[in-house]
Amino acid sequence: MFDYQTSTFLLAGPVKMHPRVINAMNVPALNHRGEYFKEVINETEELFKYLFQTNNKVAILTGSGTAGIEASVSSLVREEDKVLSLSNGKFGERLGEVSEMYSKHVFKEKLEWGKPFDLDKVEKLITDNNINVLTFCHNETSCGITNQLNELMKLAKKYSCYTIVDGITSVGGIEVKTDELGIDLLVTGSQKCLAAPPGVVAVAVSPRAEERLQDRVMYLGLKKHLKSLEKQETPWTPATHMFLAVREALRMIKEEGLENRIKNTAKIAEKVRNAVYEMGLELYPPKDFASNTVTAIRYPKGVDDKKFREELLKKYNIVVSGGQEPLKGVIFRIGHMGIVDWKDISIGLTAISEVLNSHKKADLYSLIK
Repeated sequence: MFDYQTSTFLLAGPVKMHPRVINAMNVPALNHRGEYFKEVINETEELFKYLFQTNNKVAILTGSGTAGIEASVSSLVREEDKVLSLSNGKFGERLGEVSEMYSKHVFKEKLEWGKPFDLDKVEKLITDNNINVLTFCHNETSCGITNQLNELMKLAKKYSCYTIVDGITSVGGIEVKTDELGIDLLVTGSQKCLAAPPGVVAVAVSPRAEERLQDRVMYLGLKKHLKSLEKQETPWTPATHMFLAVREALRMIKEEGLENRIKNTAKIAEKVRNAVYEMGLELYPPKDFASNTVTAIRYPKGVDDKKFREELLKKYNIVVSGGQEPLKGVIFRIGHMGIVDWKDISIGLTAISEVLNSHKKADLYSLIK
């Protein structure tokens, strides 16, 4: 029987949390305008700067990753802007959908999920359409692919495009040097590589993006958040206890060392991929583009997604992600970001192997019968 207290939690987010992070929230009500909470906001912003590898300002908002995406698009994009939205998964597509709400000229390069971008084609789309804003998702957990961040940023710089990058499942788990790459708006969320609860989103803002910010929305306006940050405050009532959890999670990353966290994540990802091959399974994306924070695996023929994940849950107390939308029933996904360690992963892989083998045997028996 499933027990959430003792489960091996291998979702592609939210992810496993450390007791330190959970315990950080175990405090009475806080005055969100008091001196103590101002210290919390100040320290949290400095820790986010470390995480983003930036010296620029970081807006911290209450909300999910999608709130950070809409805050970024609504604050930067104007109606007359020509936006190129790249997508090869669910979250790149979402960026495009949000962009269409704020610009009248959105050009979409929408690929099959998990297929890498053709950089020559991207460049041609930029030049042919006089693009001045480029949006894309760095790491697509929907299909387990990591997109060509460095190369796409070189193209953006070459043509002076503003950039809005979804780094929700890469920042803190995959190398992202915000200032070095010149990213204008980079979004991350608390429940992924940070290993904190859902509910806080952060946006690293370049100086040139800050100059361009506008007030088009009330609650999510980055301009308002950056202005309040000057007083170590948020413009609206924040989720105070979520902020405490995020601060503790960021402290843990700094104690471990960001470089070490990224290296450990990559090491676990490689071991997962090797185990996948040893089980005779296939990755969904091309190997050279496989994500280090989540592995997307094709189901063998005859394995039912719902039955497979239900058996993992009920028999082994293990939680993994299924596929979404066009990949529903085609893949399952193992998250290995944040503080998930090899012990968790190896337990999960052993159970996955046993369940898959039992399903294959059942399928073979039905054929013989």
